[in-house]
Amino acid sequence: MKVLNGRDLAGYIKLRQQQQVRALRQSLGVQPKLAIVLTIEHPTINVYMRMKRRYGADIDIDVDIHRVKQDDAPAVIAQLNKDVSVHGVIVQLPLERPEETETIVNLVAPEKDVDALGEHAVFEPATPLAILWLLAGYNVDLNGKKVLLVGRGKLVGRPLERMLVASGVDVSSADRSTKDLKAETLVADIIITATGNPGLLSSDMIKQGAVVVDAGVAGEQGKTVGDLAPDVYERDDLTITPTKGGVGPLTVCALFENVIRAARQSSGQ
Repeated sequence: MKVLNGRDLAGYIKLRQQQQVRALRQSLGVQPKLAIVLTIEHPTINVYMRMKRRYGADIDIDVDIHRVKQDDAPAVIAQLNKDVSVHGVIVQLPLERPEETETIVNLVAPEKDVDALGEHAVFEPATPLAILWLLAGYNVDLNGKKVLLVGRGKLVGRPLERMLVASGVDVSSADRSTKDLKAETLVADIIITATGNPGLLSSDMIKQGAVVVDAGVAGEQGKTVGDLAPDVYERDDLTITPTKGGVGPLTVCALFENVIRAARQSSGQ
C-alpha cells in the first residue's frame, strides 16, 4: 500500500506560505487577515476554529472569529467586506438555519470569498484544491486514466469536476441517482470520494492497483470517519489516503493560500 500523506506535504507548503507572508509584510506593508463569521457553537466546529487559528499563527496571518446570531450575520459580513484590513471572509458552516446558507454565503464580497462558496467566487474551493495538490505531490498522473468522482456536492464534487474537466481529464461522476455504483467504481483507475456516507465503498468495489482519495467526512459513534470501509485498508495494492491526515491538512493550507492571494491582490500585486 502506498499512502497519500497530506501532513507531509502540508509541512512544505506551510514553509512556503511563511515566506510569502513575510514578503507581504516587509515589502508591501500588508498584514493578511482572515475573518470567520460563526453563528453556532459545536464541539467539532470549535476544533476547526482552533485548527485555523493555530495555522494562521504559524504563518503569521491574523484570524479573527466573529461569534454572532444568524440574524446579525448579514450586517457583520457587510462591515467585513468594507474593512480594508480584512482580506478573507468565511462563513463557518453549518448555520443554525441551514436553509439560509446560499443567501448568506453570497453576501461575502467575491474578492474576499476565500472559501469560494458564493456564486461569483474568484478563488478555487479549498478541498478540491487540496485533493489536486495531494495527487500532484505524489506524482499521480491523471492523464489517460479513468477518474471517478463519487459525490457531486457543492463543496467538493461539483467544483472538482469543473476543475478536472478544465484540465482535460477524463472524469465521470456518481451520485445518489447512480443505479450501480460498483459497476462504476470497478472500472475507475482513480476514485475520489466525498459523500460523507460512512463505509460507502468496500474493498470488492475497487479494482486492483487503483488510487483512492477519501475526502468524505462524517461522524460515527463520536469519531470522524470517511467514505471507505475498513476492509479497503487491508489491501496492499492500493495508493490511498490514510484514515487521518490525508486531504484534511492540505485543505487548511489551501484555505490560507487563498487568503494570501487575496491579500496580494488587495495590494495591487
